[in-house]
Amino acid sequence: MVLDKMPIKIAVIGANGQLGRDVVHAFEANGDHVIPLTHAEIELADMNSVATSLQKSNPDVVVNTAAMHHVENCEREPAKAFAVNGIGTWNLSKVVRDMDKVLVHVSTDYVFDGKKEIPYEETDTPTPLNVYGNTKLAGEYFLLSTAPKHFVLRTSAIYGHNPCRAKGGLNFIELMLKLARERGKVRVVDNEIVSPTSSAELARQIVALSRSKAYGLYHATAEGSCSWHKFAQEVFQLTNTRVDLQIAGPNEFPAKVPRPKYSVLENCGLKRHGLNIFRPWQEGVREYVSAMARH
Repeated sequence: MVLDKMPIKIAVIGANGQLGRDVVHAFEANGDHVIPLTHAEIELADMNSVATSLQKSNPDVVVNTAAMHHVENCEREPAKAFAVNGIGTWNLSKVVRDMDKVLVHVSTDYVFDGKKEIPYEETDTPTPLNVYGNTKLAGEYFLLSTAPKHFVLRTSAIYGHNPCRAKGGLNFIELMLKLARERGKVRVVDNEIVSPTSSAELARQIVALSRSKAYGLYHATAEGSCSWHKFAQEVFQLTNTRVDLQIAGPNEFPAKVPRPKYSVLENCGLKRHGLNIFRPWQEGVREYVSAMARH
């Protein structure tokens, strides 16, 4: 597919978040004009705020990386979670539609229950297990039925160099290295399967999609999958970390909220349109660790 490479104006919502910052950097590296929008500039649950902010910036493409995604908090405050993840996406979709712009919206693997045990495709029926997954799915449906020029990207197990407030500022890689330094022994479950996805790589995928008109719903994760234990093992090997890595029992770290045990997505849509830029998950981890060493 031939993509338009002319510079465009991009509004990035959630620009100070883990993924948002990488999206800003990726578009800037591509030569585009980026308008970074944080919670101080735009409140998704407030239609007036959304309309005022986007009409003022008047971008060609809006990328929404913002969400209420702390799973336990969503369970405790379902109305607030729905206001942001559901109604907020609806507000955004209506404004973008009325402006005749393109909307890129980041969703989640948590729209599935994890019982399939083979990679989920875009055509699989969502069955969320928790409030977070349900509110994100509601946002998807609002967008799909409202804004014609849209890209909905479901992703999984994101990690990046920028702090994630919902995870206490530490992604999985940094948490494993911290525990290894402090304890010398780390126990990690091996019965939960994911596709560890670099936020930098996802950001580059979003840039590629912004040049396309193949609108629709996409799965967007690193290629391949692993358990959290295998993910930790790869991190320790790449960083030459001496640690006693053990397999935790299936109920050793009971979740406060139901989560899918199998969160692997297949990038069928991206591959069908020749737009998939993702590499095997191990390469993303290697790139991340190399950048850590340089800085």
